[in-house]
Amino acid sequence: DAWQLQVEGVRQPRSLSVRELKSLGLETVAMVLQCSGNGRAFFPSKPSGTAWTVGAAGCVVWSGVPVREVVKALGGVADGGLYMTGTGGEVLPAGLDPKSVIVERSVPLSAMEDALLAWEMNGEPIPLAHGGPLRLIVPGYTGVNNIKYIKQLAFTPRESEAHIMSHGYRISPPGSKGDPSQPSVQEMSVKSWINSPLPEDGGQAAGLVQIHGVAFGGMDAVKGVEVSTDGGKSWQAARLVGPDLGKYAWRQFVLQARLPKGTHVLASRATDARGRVQPETRGENQSGYNNTSWADHAVTVTVA
Repeated sequence: DAWQLQVEGVRQPRSLSVRELKSLGLETVAMVLQCSGNGRAFFPSKPSGTAWTVGAAGCVVWSGVPVREVVKALGGVADGGLYMTGTGGEVLPAGLDPKSVIVERSVPLSAMEDALLAWEMNGEPIPLAHGGPLRLIVPGYTGVNNIKYIKQLAFTPRESEAHIMSHGYRISPPGSKGDPSQPSVQEMSVKSWINSPLPEDGGQAAGLVQIHGVAFGGMDAVKGVEVSTDGGKSWQAARLVGPDLGKYAWRQFVLQARLPKGTHVLASRATDARGRVQPETRGENQSGYNNTSWADHAVTVTVA
């Protein structure tokens, strides 16, 4: 409760403790927290970084004070504020340019409406590994924009000049380096994948199979999911099952299919509430970011 957050770029800038933040409001949001490199392993160029397939994502329930309520209590955003910029509380190594190592990210001001300053994760105080005691939560945005142990929240006329913002996490053409002219890794888009059956499950008996997985829309709710058992030649509508935890959360889906003996390529593709469909192909980039390709995420299973 003693952790301090400095709020700048508002009409009444000041430092607030977590204890004080807890008096300003409370909301809970369920959202997909996903590394922007989730799916990197499917890039044939083998970009540097962890070779994630689908493991760098989860659906998390956060509780905290809405950023909009904090801003309201401090008189509103000051003139000229176009970005919400969060700065992490890591102790910076001596002798280095702070901008070269500091974790500081800027997102559009519009992201403030659903953002939280959260102190609770899945009903418990946020552990240090996940950003406690206070984390900036920006629903619909990739993980790097959800600043751990946030120490400053500022509303700024320009994006942060920190290297992690200006050059890191940019959608750079293959063979190039990131720079401020390239798109930043921020909003997530519609995506799904199959969790079962998988090739490593040890074989599947012929007959009825429950093909299931998860789907999310990033900034929008999932409208529906289709599943293919023939590598995308034909598609069948899957059922959404389980609770609907809101537009930023993922939905579980299932298709009951009868699979004969042989090899089958199973794929899923989701559609969001705006009608945007998960693409077949990935967007090639130097660092292997934002892979939503249904073809890459397809799985090949052998039925005995």
